Amino acid sequence: MIPFIQKGGIIMIPILLCSVLALAIFVERLIRFSRMRHRGAGLAEKIAGLLKDGNGEGAKRIAGESNSPMGRVLAQAMAVWDREREILETVIVNAIDEEVRGLSSYLQCLATIGNLAPLLGLLGTVMGLIKAFMVIQEMGGKVNAAVLAGGIWEAMLTTAFGLAVALPTIVAHSYLLGRVDEYEARLQTGAVTFIKNITDK
Repeated sequence: MIPFIQKGGIIMIPILLCSVLALAIFVERLIRFSRMRHRGAGLAEKIAGLLKDGNGEGAKRIAGESNSPMGRVLAQAMAVWDREREILETVIVNAIDEEVRGLSSYLQCLATIGNLAPLLGLLGTVMGLIKAFMVIQEMGGKVNAAVLAGGIWEAMLTTAFGLAVALPTIVAHSYLLGRVDEYEARLQTGAVTFIKNITDK
């Protein structure tokens, strides 16, 4: 791989940096999502029951100890749980949006890398072809097919590497985006459960 990278030219450096950054983001998001896989399950029902029983302090303690997006959403909801339903719903929606933004951290960067890597590869190929044809011009057009083919395949290395970085990056972005949508749906379901359980307070 190293000889190919060297032949690809200076454009290979940003492409390699993009690959390292994309991998780091993907692994970091996977670790975070795996840690919160089961956190917050059944939390909405438990906290709503405590609030209906008048145990507000216990409800706040459980929400804080859960260390989960659902717990943080419910912690904000508990501050206005006994006020008008419109206010409660507004607070919950804003809290869910805040959690989703946190879960979506770096995903835009991943999408940018997926779009940028093939463009960098194309730029490297164009630069390589320019150099190859400059050599041909300097030789007065007297160049055999082997020399021409060698210059072209070296120029196209950056496009190949750019696509090799972009394709898994786009797949990773789609996968992580699906996970975020899944957690958002869970937060919305928990919020609806919480509101239903305290409506008849």
